[in-house]
Amino acid sequence: MIKAAITAVAGYLPDNIVTNADLEKIIDTTDEWITSRTGIKQRHIEKDPLKATSDMGVEAVKLLCKKRGINPEEIDLLICATVTPDMVFPATANLICAKAGATKAWGFDLSAACSGFIYGLVTGAQFIETGRYKKVVIVGADMMSRIIDYEDRTTCVIFGDGCGALLLEPNNESMGVQDFILHSDGKGAAHLHMKAGGSLNPSSIDTVTNKMHYVYQEGQTVFKHAVYNMAEVSASIMEKNNLKSEDVKWLVAHQANKRIIDATASRMGVGPEKVMMNIERYGNTTAGTIPLLLWDYEKQLKKGDNLIISAFGGGFTWGAIYLKWAYDGDKA
Repeated sequence: MIKAAITAVAGYLPDNIVTNADLEKIIDTTDEWITSRTGIKQRHIEKDPLKATSDMGVEAVKLLCKKRGINPEEIDLLICATVTPDMVFPATANLICAKAGATKAWGFDLSAACSGFIYGLVTGAQFIETGRYKKVVIVGADMMSRIIDYEDRTTCVIFGDGCGALLLEPNNESMGVQDFILHSDGKGAAHLHMKAGGSLNPSSIDTVTNKMHYVYQEGQTVFKHAVYNMAEVSASIMEKNNLKSEDVKWLVAHQANKRIIDATASRMGVGPEKVMMNIERYGNTTAGTIPLLLWDYEKQLKKGDNLIISAFGGGFTWGAIYLKWAYDGDKA
């Protein structure tokens, strides 16, 4: 049976770094307050106003192709998970394909907030498993700094800009995506959303003046839902596949808040040595966090490693994937 295996990973981060000390100068906050509540010490922020989400995606895709030794023209499909598209249309995926030279690929954007990448990974896997395509690229990219109010200390300390990408190819050794559980609950939209810019509240002078184009988040409510749902779905995918904590090599959790990640690991029964973590350096890059984790930890991954990938995001959306790693990362 054909499985959809990850055969390469890559990432991109803007050069500019904003530390907690930098934020102390513009809002009422402290490094201790941010670190103790989120685990974040710094984040990458794009300063060039002419750069957009697709530009990050292009850099990640180019590196991905270079690492795998393929031409971008070999890509069949590109899915871009993002909530910060370059524009409402065309799709950012199409812009990435054009700029990266993936001229024979078709693509589309997928919007599921912080769960976007796992939604995209599951979707892309279907095209591989059916035998329809041989090379599918999943991009998770968000330039969150463009939709954050830097006068709101509850949100501006959390988010950063970043992008990751991976290549899916057919595998006949039972490596790759083994199983998944995905959920959504639109009732959660009230607690985490952007108030304007869509058909409900089209852009106007009033919506801009009233700061309705920034992320709105009810932190405590979102935190409670995230802790419970991300932990439960991660445990559920293990139980569904008869996995014990010792069978899991890595937890690859969305990097929203260290306390949420710790709660998920505890519910799964895995120790901190099995938890991928880079939130302290990148913050929450929304759809970018999971591929950036895989990029950072690639050299530590071994063929056959069992990974649990999980996320929770606005919408609400959440889910988990059980995946077997397909290659020795130190040889990539």
